[in-house]
Amino acid sequence: MSDSQIRVGTSGWSYPAGEGTWNGIFYPVPPGHKTRSAKFDELRFYAEHFDTVEVNSTFYRIPTPAVARGWTERTPPGFEFSLKLFQKFTHPQMYHEATGQNPWDLGQKDVDEFRSALDPIASAGKLGALLAQFPASFKNEPDTRAYLEWLLERFRGYPVAVELRHKSWSDQPVETLQMLDAHGAAWTQIDEPKFRFSIRQSLLPNVRTFYYLRLHGRNAAEWWRHDRSEDRYNYYYSAEELERFAEAAETAASPSQNEPAPDSASPSVVRIADDPERRWYPVIDYSRCTNCMECIDFCLFGVYGLDEVMSLDELAAS
Repeated sequence: MSDSQIRVGTSGWSYPAGEGTWNGIFYPVPPGHKTRSAKFDELRFYAEHFDTVEVNSTFYRIPTPAVARGWTERTPPGFEFSLKLFQKFTHPQMYHEATGQNPWDLGQKDVDEFRSALDPIASAGKLGALLAQFPASFKNEPDTRAYLEWLLERFRGYPVAVELRHKSWSDQPVETLQMLDAHGAAWTQIDEPKFRFSIRQSLLPNVRTFYYLRLHGRNAAEWWRHDRSEDRYNYYYSAEELERFAEAAETAASPSQNEPAPDSASPSVVRIADDPERRWYPVIDYSRCTNCMECIDFCLFGVYGLDEVMSLDELAAS
């Protein structure tokens, strides 16, 4: 991935049916017709308007190298693909329900099969990141931490963005950040409806790796109860809501955020004043902090004022 560059894309590029169809909204449909010509290339058209895409289909099935190579050939130089890891790696129950196979029969052969699909994309210089998207049921426990470390080690050498949804991971930001940092992985920032056990994040960039932000919408009413899975994403962000995400992305892409940190520097955490639970939230590379207090603009919790600041090393020793 390119340094200091902001890329904007969508999750998937093919939505041909249903209320969420892109036909006639994004993809052009000839006047008087309900469908496009069979020769219309959605990916090629998409790549004329965006410079990256998150491949959602790889969650449901691993593409062949030939299919992946075809994606690279239909997109211009500089375009990037970020691929969701296959569901067997992150959603074992869903994998079992879809295939009837044992999800715990997981090993190097599965890793090698997925890596073979990556090779044509990586060789073409078009690999953005791998997205390891875990469900809300994936809690911060000894067994899950061990598995996550195993998974990150198997895909070492690739940029991996890890999406964690349960608040137990943000309840222990020191351990979570240190584990991800040790493997060069990014802690995916997510915007979604917040419930009691939802992860808490501040949108602050993880400058030691790369920044990966996903917008799921805020349709709380249909997040868990819906007729169709697509209903939970039925949400339109206002320009005002998008502004803070743009600011976060610009901060993450600024040159100062991408400079190598001094050897003595370590990620830091802040404690927010008036937080009754006295939780710590991560701030990256406090050695560069100028006390501008701009980080408060990214606080999701509606509280203001930094009470204390400590480095992770200081916190671990306290």
